[in-house]
Amino acid sequence: VPAVRTLVMVSPESFARQLRAVGLPLRESGDYYGYSLALGSAEVSLLSLTKAYRALANGGRHGSATLLARAPAAPGAPVIDPRAAFIVGDILSDPNARMRTFGPDSLLTTRFWSAVKTGTSKDMRDNWAVGWSERYTVGVWVGNAGGAAMWDVSGTTGAAPVWAELMRFLHAREPSRAPRPPPGVVEVPVAFGPSADGNALEAARSEWFLRGT
Repeated sequence: VPAVRTLVMVSPESFARQLRAVGLPLRESGDYYGYSLALGSAEVSLLSLTKAYRALANGGRHGSATLLARAPAAPGAPVIDPRAAFIVGDILSDPNARMRTFGPDSLLTTRFWSAVKTGTSKDMRDNWAVGWSERYTVGVWVGNAGGAAMWDVSGTTGAAPVWAELMRFLHAREPSRAPRPPPGVVEVPVAFGPSADGNALEAARSEWFLRGT
């Protein structure tokens, strides 16, 4: 619901332009997909999706992909506000934010800093786990090559364990530190009003905001 409400505010076509800017080759216009675009209704490849997440990891800068045998490609031109990229990374790295869905012992909780998101397509035909650390961006897809639906296999049970194992291997001897906040973001304490029984809706905490919002 929050994702669709946000898309209503910015329009599907504006959002489609942003997705293309981070390298997602949408086949149709934003109006063709409509508000379902907020939920991932457009078909994209694993490489394109992982490169889009890499733009978030690189402070909003999108770059091309290269083969392992070649020199790594440097981040390209800015396509996302670095302040917004930082805030999204902070959200996706917060184990408390996903505890209600994944529980306190989630596979996605690493001993080093990382940000990650899972996803599952209609009828469980595809599931994904894409995320990054200080140095690496890793994308995992799980599904049937013929496109047949899977049974009881979601991003949490299919792709997430593979992603977590890969990240643990990559960081067996390498640290990963949280990115420094860019200029223009502020950390503000947030308190939530009481519910009908008088208790707070959620525990008070600090959150990041664009300065002036």
